[in-house]
Amino acid sequence: MIASQVMAALSTVIEPELHRDIVSLNMVRDLTIQGDTARFTIVLTTPACPLKNVFLERCNAAVIGKVPGIQKLEIQWDAQVPTDRRVSGRLNVAMKNIIAVSSGKGGVGKSTVASNLAVALAEAGASVGLIDADILNPNIPQMMGLGAGRPKVVNNKMIPIQAHGVKLMSTGFLTEPDKPMIMRGPMLHGAIRQFFTDVEWGQIDYMIVDLPPGTGDAPLSLAQSFPLAGAIIVTQPQEVAVADALRSMAMFEQLNVPIIGVIENMAGDFFGTGGGEKLAQQRNVNFLGRVPLNAEVRKGGDYGRPIIAHMPETDAGRAFQGIAQNVAARISVLIMQSPDFIPLNIIG
Repeated sequence: MIASQVMAALSTVIEPELHRDIVSLNMVRDLTIQGDTARFTIVLTTPACPLKNVFLERCNAAVIGKVPGIQKLEIQWDAQVPTDRRVSGRLNVAMKNIIAVSSGKGGVGKSTVASNLAVALAEAGASVGLIDADILNPNIPQMMGLGAGRPKVVNNKMIPIQAHGVKLMSTGFLTEPDKPMIMRGPMLHGAIRQFFTDVEWGQIDYMIVDLPPGTGDAPLSLAQSFPLAGAIIVTQPQEVAVADALRSMAMFEQLNVPIIGVIENMAGDFFGTGGGEKLAQQRNVNFLGRVPLNAEVRKGGDYGRPIIAHMPETDAGRAFQGIAQNVAARISVLIMQSPDFIPLNIIG
């Protein structure tokens, strides 16, 4: 009787981003009553969720003093990333969400953002993969502190190389550093597809795909061949970068790929501030965060030490942590608002 009253009280607690109560979302598990204490688990939609204190306050406000006999809540925390069911249905791989990281022009720090985002999500407890889809000019191995070593092959599948808790695949592992990659469009398409289907990724919550800049073959192949949870647009603050970022965004919109949001990189006196945020406002998409111009970010990329792992307490490190939380939250909203969403208690 008391347990049902506690559940009824918890059904008034609203998930801030999904705007539904935590009971109907099946986020409340394993409720037990012992004396004056209610114990239960809240299953978050991402281990990167920043809202634990919000849930704690709202649950206490809903139950304590409202349900007779209950004076204390003991809440355990778990996380279960929602699954984009189109991925397993079409690719037969254990990936829950594929996220494209794109930019309109080169030199805006897109690969830096992709690598730090992947590491931040992994440090939060998610299983993360990172595909370097800039086939012709792969930078991810260097940025993640890896050389040109070859991945092992087991049962005709490559085993991804790991760094900073992230599973990686790149043509940088398959070629000599001083040898150019020369490919036409169909070969690029085949290489990107192989990174999904011919690699033993295991279970992946978030697959981050670092695309080459622009609106050419690689982003088109990815968007047309694989069900993307969404695309992240990276830009510098200045107008010329924002104009190119707009073209990249428009391409994904034309291909019916949701825009997760915009990240403004290298913000500060030299490049200015606010261009990325203005773009997000104009296009009515989420502004995911601003990374300040910081020499340590550049050094981290050069020496294979992503700043989120090497210097997390810097302004840039904290910015990437906040961006990872915003990305994970936005992915949860997009997936759970889709008509194919399956409630959390039966998601594998």
